[in-house]
Amino acid sequence: MVLKNILDFDYEGLQNYLTENFGIEKYRTDQICDWIYKKRIFNFDDMSNLSKETRKTLKENFIILLPDIVQKEISKIDGTTKYLFELADGNLIESVLIYYPSRTIACISTQVGCPLKCKFCSTGKSGFVRNLTVGEIVGQFLAMEKDNNININNLVYMGMGEPLLNFGNVIQSVNIFNDPKMKKLGARHITISTVGIPKMIEELANLNKEIRLSVSLHATTNLQRDKIMPINHAYPLEEVIQACRIYQEKTNKRVTFEYILIKGFNDSTEDALRLVDIFKDMKVMVNLIPVNPNPAGFEKPSKKFVDNFLDVLVKKGIDAVVRAEKGSDISAACGQLRLRRLSDLS
Repeated sequence: MVLKNILDFDYEGLQNYLTENFGIEKYRTDQICDWIYKKRIFNFDDMSNLSKETRKTLKENFIILLPDIVQKEISKIDGTTKYLFELADGNLIESVLIYYPSRTIACISTQVGCPLKCKFCSTGKSGFVRNLTVGEIVGQFLAMEKDNNININNLVYMGMGEPLLNFGNVIQSVNIFNDPKMKKLGARHITISTVGIPKMIEELANLNKEIRLSVSLHATTNLQRDKIMPINHAYPLEEVIQACRIYQEKTNKRVTFEYILIKGFNDSTEDALRLVDIFKDMKVMVNLIPVNPNPAGFEKPSKKFVDNFLDVLVKKGIDAVVRAEKGSDISAACGQLRLRRLSDLS
């Protein structure tokens, strides 16, 4: 018999399954979730307030499946920690733990690889394998908490893969993280980062959750975006922005836009002014990100160009910042560690 990963279940689903299939009292679900999500206990035998019979039933039917740590890199500069995890089927995924004075952020993956093939991203170069299960998404977060013996208080779906192409499992995992009986992570501390799948952005708006939306834009014209993000052929800039406007109208939430600055490509004053025009009448925050090392060999603009780009946005009334670089001395950019490992194995 194949054991079920208990991390695949949200609270209501787990309670119903335990009650209907094994006659386990409803309150036992609270105890089980407390052990796993609050106390970081991942062995049923150690759940001391459960009866021996309940523990036996759990062991015979479930597993608490965390990914195995294959490799870990820790920045000597700022403590940023990059994980390469191995899943039960041998596939590899990446997660990152980022430390700030007031918060700790987990960046987690939603797919093995990525189908989108953005030119600046190492993940797309290694190809797409499959979507992650709910338990595999949740497991990354719990594995990093366990490894560091900490409570992580912020979560970003910004690792390998496109979250909105694994919509159902991602939202189920959001429910698990947010549920007060489970991880109890405030919805406003959860961000979904997407390249912009218009239909799914609208679906996200319809859920009326307090989670944050971040959209990877990276260009101000379709001609530009086509060159670095093939998904733009299917979902051009105008459709992505329109979906974000609809999202904002339905939720009244500010949308964050990520904008990777590439030397000589999208870093001019004209680009900045076009960005201002794109965001007219919208509530936005723009994160400017000088490009990381990448398969295409794109280079960072000089500080002068970055500062000028930021200055244009701010003077035109756009909230914008240059994202502080983290983990610059390790393979912290998405996909680098997995790509290197796969190359070593081939």
